[in-house]
Amino acid sequence: MDLSAYMAESIRNIMAKAYMNVLNNPREARFVARMQRVMGKAERRRKECREKEGLDVPPFLIASIATTCNLQCKGCYARNNGIAGDTPTKETLTPDQWDAVFREAAEVGVSFCLLAGGEPLTRRDLLEKAAEVEDIIFPVFTNGTLIGAVYTDFFKRHLNLIPVISLEGELTATDSRRGTGVFQRALLSMEMLHKEKLFFGTSITVTTENYSEVTSEAFLSHLATLGCRLVFYVEYVPFDESTAHLAFTDEHVAEMERIVEERREQFKEMIFLSFPGDEKSLDGCLAAGRGFFHIGPDGSAEPCPFSPFSDRNVAQTGLRDALASPLFRKIRDARALGWEHTGGCTLYEHRDEVEAMTKAASLPSRSIRYNVGYPLMRYVSDKALSEKSTV
Repeated sequence: MDLSAYMAESIRNIMAKAYMNVLNNPREARFVARMQRVMGKAERRRKECREKEGLDVPPFLIASIATTCNLQCKGCYARNNGIAGDTPTKETLTPDQWDAVFREAAEVGVSFCLLAGGEPLTRRDLLEKAAEVEDIIFPVFTNGTLIGAVYTDFFKRHLNLIPVISLEGELTATDSRRGTGVFQRALLSMEMLHKEKLFFGTSITVTTENYSEVTSEAFLSHLATLGCRLVFYVEYVPFDESTAHLAFTDEHVAEMERIVEERREQFKEMIFLSFPGDEKSLDGCLAAGRGFFHIGPDGSAEPCPFSPFSDRNVAQTGLRDALASPLFRKIRDARALGWEHTGGCTLYEHRDEVEAMTKAASLPSRSIRYNVGYPLMRYVSDKALSEKSTV
């Protein structure tokens, strides 16, 4: 199975699992049934772009739409990279420019656009633009502290926006990184969403120290009782050598995959996705447009959110040209995404080569200080997607 077919099958399995989880909610069930048809249409659009334009379109896009945040989490990549702060830190795309990005993404067959920041709930204007593009599902990665009656009503009216609340584990782990009281506030948000019968998830950064806790039956049972039906496990990537011991090795990745497969069998009402998962089965990571890419707040097209190198800006060139950027092509053609590595992020481990590729590209690079990076995820759901594939 080639990569495009593998990822298309992954999406079909994710949507099928989502449908089974909302059968008792007619409104959500109708929405998921419609999106299953939309995902099939998007798959055909990607194939058409590949055959007619020679353009490989990934099914996933990450958009950092916010440059501010109300929290100061320890080790925040967005603050460390200068993407976000307490006040706006740089020029950002206008609502109309983001609207054009989202609509072109739908046009070429992007299925999921993950909205990040900063804190995306600080940009209600941009969320409203995303909500209007009904052929894309927008998971909204939020710290959960700004969800109230106004936002629960907003999510009820726009089911293509799915709140994904970030946690680090239980109370001690979450509050030690995100601040006192954040854990309880996040749980309150989950309770509010559950009360409104909304589909929502959580995002959990996993390290060598916490992965046993956050994959435990007790922790997942707690999430299930709160109504959480989607769990993103994001492998930690160090932004300095002092925290390198927290990053997964290949052995940790294999152990994590084994545990997650077990939890899928135990918690059939939940969808589990892991970032990046077993990237070796996909012949390397999925960044630089191979499976996904990132758009920064200023429109810079980047290999991934944590690899801030760019030779194209979507506000100037549009999405299609950004996907065909010399930098993305250099990374893919050099098989940079298949560089040998031992856990963690390939692009981070080969950041000097990536920077050299950026400098060699035809357009000037945004080239802000490189911080950290990790490939997105092995988009899998259930047994059929755990099979190894040949790309």
